[in-house]
Amino acid sequence: CLIINKPIFAVVDSSKMHLSLIQVHFHVSGEDAGSNRPFTLADYFNDTIRYKIYNLRWISDNEYLHKTRQGNIMLHNAETGDFFEYISNNTFEQVYATDYIISADRKYICFESNYSKQWRHSFTASYSIYDYDSSLNYSSITKDLMFLSLSPRTFLKSVNIPQVVQYFAWAPTGNKLAYVWNYNIYLKPNATAEAIQVTHNGKENQILNGAPDWVYEEEVFSSNEAIWWSPTGKYLAYAEFNDTGVHTIEYSLYGNGQYPSTVVVPYPKAGSTNPKAKLFVVDTINPSRRTQVVVPDSIGAGDHYLSSVTWVTDERIAVQWTKRKQNHVLLQIYDFDGNNWNENQVLVTSPQTLWYVPLQPMFAEDHISFYKVMSDTYGYKHLHLHIIQKGKATPITSGKWEVIYISKLTKDAIYYVSNEYQGKPGQRNLYKVMIGRSHSAPQCLTCGLYKDRCQYNSAYFSYNASYYRMDCYGSCFVLELLVLRDNKDLEEMLKEFQMPTMQRGTLRPSCDCVKLYAYFPYRYGGPCSQKADYRYRLNWGSYLSSTEGIIVASFDGRGSGYQGDKIMHSIYQRLGTFEVEDQITATRKFIDMGFIDKERIAIWGWSYGGYVTSMALGAGSGVFKCGIAVAPVSSHNLLYCMSTVTVSTYKQLSIQQNSTVTSRAKNFKSVEYLLVHGTADDNVHFQQSAQISKALVVQQVDFEAMWYTDRDHGLGGPAYHHLYTHMSQFLQKCLVKPKSI
Repeated sequence: CLIINKPIFAVVDSSKMHLSLIQVHFHVSGEDAGSNRPFTLADYFNDTIRYKIYNLRWISDNEYLHKTRQGNIMLHNAETGDFFEYISNNTFEQVYATDYIISADRKYICFESNYSKQWRHSFTASYSIYDYDSSLNYSSITKDLMFLSLSPRTFLKSVNIPQVVQYFAWAPTGNKLAYVWNYNIYLKPNATAEAIQVTHNGKENQILNGAPDWVYEEEVFSSNEAIWWSPTGKYLAYAEFNDTGVHTIEYSLYGNGQYPSTVVVPYPKAGSTNPKAKLFVVDTINPSRRTQVVVPDSIGAGDHYLSSVTWVTDERIAVQWTKRKQNHVLLQIYDFDGNNWNENQVLVTSPQTLWYVPLQPMFAEDHISFYKVMSDTYGYKHLHLHIIQKGKATPITSGKWEVIYISKLTKDAIYYVSNEYQGKPGQRNLYKVMIGRSHSAPQCLTCGLYKDRCQYNSAYFSYNASYYRMDCYGSCFVLELLVLRDNKDLEEMLKEFQMPTMQRGTLRPSCDCVKLYAYFPYRYGGPCSQKADYRYRLNWGSYLSSTEGIIVASFDGRGSGYQGDKIMHSIYQRLGTFEVEDQITATRKFIDMGFIDKERIAIWGWSYGGYVTSMALGAGSGVFKCGIAVAPVSSHNLLYCMSTVTVSTYKQLSIQQNSTVTSRAKNFKSVEYLLVHGTADDNVHFQQSAQISKALVVQQVDFEAMWYTDRDHGLGGPAYHHLYTHMSQFLQKCLVKPKSI
């Protein structure tokens, strides 16, 4: 594992500047560059100059599946090192499949075809079931298996799964399955059985069963899943979303026809009606038997969200409910008595925990205690143990750093990822705590591995954590001591280029500069976000730094995450204030360092970052010469209601007119501004940029704008190349070759 890209990282005293971490792409060209050439925009677009991941799916405690470049699925035994072809690419080609899902008993494989993206996580697809049943015991692979001739296998001819399905899932045992079609749930007791319709009231944009609506998918679950199997598959929990009272947003898809079509999406904005979520449990042996898991009165009396569902046993389920203000989280344990789900114990998260989508609890083998990441009394996210009978959470970790998430819980140990090491919020390392009568001191499993290379790590564990794939996001991927992919081919490619260098310091990067450099900070700035981390990126900033000599920086100021609640919550009910001020303050600090040309400073951001960029440009500070806002928010009362602020917050913001971009329109006369948006943006609607444009026109501000027809928030496809080319040309005019006056 070798160092490839080298951005600068500098830690700044947050108590003085309210900035915790800065990431800078920095390149100084000179005679020492030798024959290396700059990393150009064309190189950035070149898909071969990318780091590659090693795809892996655990299917037992020592076996995993890997898809080769040729499209064959290989089954590997991590213990013996043996492997053989499990699924050939020819099988995929028979149904034009792009993905696969294996039943728990490994008798059937479901192939996914006709993938069609809907929103960020949701999609529709077609599913074909392949009969893989065999007398072979795949739990103990030996080399001899590689030479056995397997009997012919075929696709089931009568599957009874519709052509366009919104969700598919095997049960955790056997080959029972469920799917969602037309927002109704269907259950098959086994792969060859007839489908049983479980719900009957599903209707697009009104009642959705087993599939989240837009706002739950985007902001709560971060997935297309609203179905949860019990541990043995005896029960199936599902959420029902009622959108009948939710206001809709409409936008046009222009397509290629004579008339455009209209997309209608229930989209709750500030102060408007939220979707109503209910949780039900179905007996899979008798699907007509359905019971509701009722929200507790303390939460259900007002607007609330269903935040997470966790099965403990077949008869115990843990559900997290959150008040609309997101300042009160209730984890309710329910027990089933054969007829009803009864409230047992409850854990209420401190009201100080604002703006936080709660992480799921991880239950121990005794089924009465669980671990959870939550804020401690000092306002830092830490690992806590909660025993149901005691009703009190005990902290397992502590300090002025944060546990990011729990990776795995076994009967003997708990594994988690934190940013404790070296006190750097942007780092990630894997830790292990042994479980017994007491908890051992945390042991860092990745801190000493490739110290100069791997400072942003994660792990993907086998069933019982005997093995795990370690992901080092610097292009090295490690399984125990076996290197699965080291990306040496990328290392060799990059030797051709003049790449940015990396330094670390407590205040400023050192620079033997003979000239002043243009400066270009990138911003997101949304609550609990983090951009200045130690994750490897080969991106647009690499091109700007290497070819154009522009210093590119990212800041995590007030409102950002993983540095304690005080910093994250500082912009609660104050959006558009401190996070904008910190951008201006940090830029002025860089000017004071002496190697920044104060006449050539720009700023850019996407989504909430587009909002912060626009607010900074409209502040009238005189710091920035130009800026680019991609898919920006203009006013928070036009954004979805779960986007980190509450109804009361929006009412307060409506009074504070200076928190909108449009209220600062007149100040844009002194800057150059590029406004970019996709017309089919389902997240931050084109309406937001339209309002900015209208306000700028009213103030007679000259600005540039670019829209991308029928493109969503990510601006993918051909729009991606066009966007970065257009932004590069804009920066050329503003920073590299400024117009003479």
